[in-house]
Amino acid sequence: MSNTMKTALASLGIAAAAVSPALAHTGGVVTGFGAGVSHPVLGADHLLAMVAVGLWSAAQPREKAWQAPVLFMLLLAAGAGLGLAAIPLPFVEPGILVSIFGLSVLLIAGRRIPSALALTVIGIFALLHGHAHGSEAAGAIGAYMSGFLVASATLHLTGYGIGRIVSTTRHGLAASGLAVLTAGLVLAGG
Repeated sequence: MSNTMKTALASLGIAAAAVSPALAHTGGVVTGFGAGVSHPVLGADHLLAMVAVGLWSAAQPREKAWQAPVLFMLLLAAGAGLGLAAIPLPFVEPGILVSIFGLSVLLIAGRRIPSALALTVIGIFALLHGHAHGSEAAGAIGAYMSGFLVASATLHLTGYGIGRIVSTTRHGLAASGLAVLTAGLVLAGG
């Protein structure tokens, strides 16, 4: 195993231990299209994760750049369905915070982590984010879900655009990963 991979895995483990008591969502109830759009944009956990997925996609070959955002959106919707149906998933709240750190590790590692593994991790994180959204939704469910899916897709595209720009510099995407990591630490510190 390479030193980069060891460092990435160690960083993820430390981050997971550090954020496990922190909660990314309040458990409040939200409703309607406006709430669906505003949470991904105003919720730092979701904003960081969505932009990070877009950034990671920008580091992939162009013909595969669509995979992570599409996978995320599909599993985000599936997770929301589970949350709406009150089907529990373990570790949703800590997993959402860990997602920020996991995604930053993917960015820092670049293409050194096999894309199949990265997509699996991204998919798990999407399911957790979606579950939290679905669990909080109440009333005007279709409008709420439409709002958070539209906002999430927009944030993916924003991250992709930023990623295409920063990838023109030697360590631009890794630096983006460090920025996401730093923001995640601030979020976890509350």
